[in-house]
Amino acid sequence: MSVATQSSEEPAEAVHRAGFACFVGRPNAGKSTLTNALVGQKVAITSNRPQTTRHTVRGIVHRPDAQLILVDTPGLHKPRTLLGERLNDVVRATWAEVDVIGFCLPADQKLGPGDRFIAKELAGIKRTPKVAIVTKTDLVDSKALAEQLIAIDQLGKELGITWAEIVPVSATGGKQVDLLADLLIPLLPEGPALYPEGDLTDEPEQVMVAELIREAALEGVRDELPHSIAVVVEEMLPREDRPADKPLLDIHANVFIERPSQKGIIIGPKGKRLKDVGIKSRKQIEALLGTPVFLDLHVKVAKDWQRDPKQLRRLGF
Repeated sequence: MSVATQSSEEPAEAVHRAGFACFVGRPNAGKSTLTNALVGQKVAITSNRPQTTRHTVRGIVHRPDAQLILVDTPGLHKPRTLLGERLNDVVRATWAEVDVIGFCLPADQKLGPGDRFIAKELAGIKRTPKVAIVTKTDLVDSKALAEQLIAIDQLGKELGITWAEIVPVSATGGKQVDLLADLLIPLLPEGPALYPEGDLTDEPEQVMVAELIREAALEGVRDELPHSIAVVVEEMLPREDRPADKPLLDIHANVFIERPSQKGIIIGPKGKRLKDVGIKSRKQIEALLGTPVFLDLHVKVAKDWQRDPKQLRRLGF
């Protein structure tokens, strides 16, 4: 009769790490695009206008040995409005709470005053490891990339920042995105997963829906209304009296602008532009929620909302 016995040499248990990383950088440095590329799905809205992100969107990267939770902050900038000041406070509060900071610097733009402004702030945060991420490498040749890497190394030395890594990536081309995750994970603390497998973000669905509508609204009016648009989803309700196999979700949302003169720009001739915004965002919302949607959009004026504390609160800032 044989008895199964355990060998005294047990294999070392694999270490699991879990923690938070945030990407910082001046507006339009590629932070949201990078978050989406790492998570493998659209969780942060992207636009080629600066100042698109206003909410802390977390993207969650699941690995067998780790869970990397990405916090996407608004771009830190010299504020000109109360909204600008609030956004900067959000950034600083986030930096204080994460395990690693990724500083995004686009490869196709020389380091400027905006980058120095952020780097100086980062130099004051001693404990948190910092990774310099050179984004948009697909837009430059190898000589320009090498010059940028040297400039970033120099900037660190000048301000007393020790970069844990300097990593060139192209989020749109998918180059070195996995490598970036490989380098960020060892900087996280050991611990169990913080979110269930399969979760990609902890943003409430209503916030994500509002962001998708805002992205579609921004698209048509790039130059005329860069940042005067806010979207609030008033309600999301399943339509009653629908058969179980044909559900329909009614979404009622308001698109807020700052001045009555902007109404015509958003609505467009004979309502065409608003209709396009509805069609475009509805497709994205249906993909996100996995159910057919009826989208009801209204344009409203919230006078100078970016400067008014009451309005900012009402619009969720």
